[in-house]
Amino acid sequence: MSSVKTTTIVGAGIAGLTAALALARKGIASHIIEQAPALEEVGAGLQLSPNASRILADLGLLDALSARWTEPDHILLTSGSTLAPLASVPAGAAARRRWGAPYGVLHRASLQTVLLDAVRAQPLCTLTTGVRIDNAETALAAAPADVLIAADGVWSQLRQTVPGALPARYSGNIAWRFLVPYTAAPPSLNPRTVMAFLGPHAHLVAYPLAEAEAFNIVAIHARSEAPPEGWSRTGDTPARTRLASAFAGWHADVRRLLNEARDPLMWPLFGCPDGTWTDRKTVLIGDAAHAMTPFAAQGAAMAIEDAALLAASLAKTVDPAHALRTFEKTRRERVARVRSRGAFNRFAYHARGPVALARNLVLSLRKPDDLAADFDWLYGYRTPE
Repeated sequence: MSSVKTTTIVGAGIAGLTAALALARKGIASHIIEQAPALEEVGAGLQLSPNASRILADLGLLDALSARWTEPDHILLTSGSTLAPLASVPAGAAARRRWGAPYGVLHRASLQTVLLDAVRAQPLCTLTTGVRIDNAETALAAAPADVLIAADGVWSQLRQTVPGALPARYSGNIAWRFLVPYTAAPPSLNPRTVMAFLGPHAHLVAYPLAEAEAFNIVAIHARSEAPPEGWSRTGDTPARTRLASAFAGWHADVRRLLNEARDPLMWPLFGCPDGTWTDRKTVLIGDAAHAMTPFAAQGAAMAIEDAALLAASLAKTVDPAHALRTFEKTRRERVARVRSRGAFNRFAYHARGPVALARNLVLSLRKPDDLAADFDWLYGYRTPE
């Protein structure tokens, strides 16, 4: 029987809410503390790959999610300059067959709503909003518990209290995010497909958000100088000029999409370098521990995996500190491999010249099922119990 009966979770984002539900499933109570006075939409869309949706299904959330998301038929890699297809990975029904769970795309706010509704319906979970937590002592004074879980994101305050944890660092890339209504989208966008357009030093991802009846657009380009710290902001004229310059050689449909974007938000991409995630009875999860750039579309999935493994670890321990160390070791190996995949994707997506030509040739020779097999280690992952 576990010695952990209660946890305090700082942060009511995807990591914190999923952790509370996963712990409740193991009979462990959680009190979630969120500094925002109300939980509001952050960002736009996200992709939930089978390694994440499998965990959410185990938590009883699949029906609620299925009512809100789209399961795309394919993930398509496309040339940004010509719009010629380069490679296709089967998704939809093929994802369910191959990886035993669905691949869905939805609005980030929709996932948060589903998680929040489940938390509010769970007797072992409580939530307090409008309280800022700056350190472990304040958190445990507000809600005493056996374990403190820091799920407070890339700008985590609690990370600063964990010896050996490292601050977030600018990645050298900027992401622009905005929505394009189906009715205003170019014909090159398909409401049944996740599309990644590739080009030198930049790429653009588009996928449908059923509830918004719009495509979520994420355009990422390199920018060497670090912007001021922060999360999203409306880009000024010089920033919009740099965006246009980054995609200057691209197909007219893509350039028009960017030039006509309404209220795009500019997100400087920060990541957390490898550092310590645990200290006695405190553990960092999600972006607070290992924020990563979106080149593998695994940020939310890694937070969800964290939540599942942490709950499994704490449910069977008589020594919480040992359980947290074991959790960190196990997750570090998995996160490192996902980071490596993201780094490879960044290189491949942003390739130019002969490297890009070689990439296109290699992709053209790969069959869809062979490409899908490359994701078995990622999408077929099951949380160790």
